[in-house]
Amino acid sequence: MQPFRILIVDDSAVIRKVLSNLLASDPEIVVAGTAGTGTQALSRIPEVKPDLITLDIEMPGMDGLETLVEIRKLYPKLPVIMFSTLTERGATATLDALARGASDYVTKPGHGGGSETSRELVREELIRKIKSLCAVRAPLPRPMPTPISDRPVFGHPHLDRPQGRVDVVAIGTSTGGPNALTALIPQLPADFPVPIVIVQHMPPLFTRLLADRLHHMSRLQVQEGKDGERLQRGQIWIAPGDRHMTVVRTGTALTLGINQEPPENSCRPAVDVLFRSVARVYGANVLALVLTGMGADGTRGAAEIRQAGGEVMVQDEASSVVWGMPGSVVAAGLTQRIYPLSEIGHEVVRRVAAQRVLANASRG
Repeated sequence: MQPFRILIVDDSAVIRKVLSNLLASDPEIVVAGTAGTGTQALSRIPEVKPDLITLDIEMPGMDGLETLVEIRKLYPKLPVIMFSTLTERGATATLDALARGASDYVTKPGHGGGSETSRELVREELIRKIKSLCAVRAPLPRPMPTPISDRPVFGHPHLDRPQGRVDVVAIGTSTGGPNALTALIPQLPADFPVPIVIVQHMPPLFTRLLADRLHHMSRLQVQEGKDGERLQRGQIWIAPGDRHMTVVRTGTALTLGINQEPPENSCRPAVDVLFRSVARVYGANVLALVLTGMGADGTRGAAEIRQAGGEVMVQDEASSVVWGMPGSVVAAGLTQRIYPLSEIGHEVVRRVAAQRVLANASRG
């Protein structure tokens, strides 16, 4: 297989050299070219023919956001990873870039290229994301959603239980997640009757800004999770960066738990941690969603939700930026409920309302 060709765009010659050296360590990747400005990057794309572009957000003249918009006009499918700083300004610009079509982002090493440790962390994250976004996948027909009971999965004796009442919606997502949540959350009505808890793989500060952004787009209250906060209907909680989030029962009260226990699946927050907790607390009354993202975080937690009698729904491959997390759940035989992103909001509202309508009818 030919190595993945990368175009590095950054106004700093030091950062261009650091990134080139980091990527040169992997035989499956070649730095096909570099550019110091957005204008130069646009002129180099047809010459270099990259498989992926790394693009600095803050550049003089045509900045990264403006360059991204032009790239998307000319090359709508070309993967672009934004490089941002771990600052409020950098986090805000990153969310803007994702909304404008960036595939993913990496926080850059510090001034002068950062320490050896920080460079190694960037190298691991960047190479993993490059390979995931550049991977050639054969197109698959989108599976039609069918009832779980049509095909029980061996090893999971509770998969054929009839659907019960949903008392909580738990969502796990990673690469492509901010845009997926931006599409999903505004579809939920103001009278949504259950709480929603979310893990989005993002660092601190980014998760708070994402919660604020979603809050202003939604008819529901969206907040970053806080330890001890009581779960209430119609509220949405996003796990804070670098913290696991769980649901805890204390007597009759259901509250959030926030901790810094070791990462799982190299993630903190981890979807598996949240999913295990809702399975323990809510049992069969869980609806879990696994949206776009690389890796397999959420699969083990989804298995525990299914064993408890809950339900798992996933985003389909065609509408996912990366079908790693949802694809892993499907491959494990934990769901047949696979929907394009455009249909998930409707299905969540329908599913949460279903048993409540039946219960009201029976009381009448």
